[in-house]
Amino acid sequence: MKELIKNRGILTALAGIGIAQGLKIFGHKRLTGKWDWRPMFTTGGMPSSHSAGVSSLATYVAAKNGSSSIETALAVVFGIIVMYDAQGIRRHTGEIAALVNDIDADIELLSGHFPGLGHVKQKEELKELLGHQPEEVFYGALLGVIIGLVSARTESE
Repeated sequence: MKELIKNRGILTALAGIGIAQGLKIFGHKRLTGKWDWRPMFTTGGMPSSHSAGVSSLATYVAAKNGSSSIETALAVVFGIIVMYDAQGIRRHTGEIAALVNDIDADIELLSGHFPGLGHVKQKEELKELLGHQPEEVFYGALLGVIIGLVSARTESE
């Protein structure tokens, strides 16, 4: 475990994720006017912590090992897959969840008028904020690049 804690690449990626998640608190304040810690512990939102984490790692690895290293190639390809998934599949899953929640609410309303429908309302709504808009992924990646460069340049040899 000590070796993992000493691994600057892991620490850089975790810093990217943590900083991005922390920034969501300020974004929530800007949008709602209210301070709330909960956005720090949720998925989705601005900036993408997925993008920040993988971009900070890829940038750190590239700065330390060179852009033509196999480690950089692995980090970049892994990062592209994660960011694509964050703005693609996960975002669409959240959109489908929103539709299902709306349909459930509509059927619940209808079942009040037609008791024979036999609808049982969901106990909890499906989580809708799962993925990211492209802009959220972009700013998360930009944040990650900055964190990766700072980490590489401040690391003592």
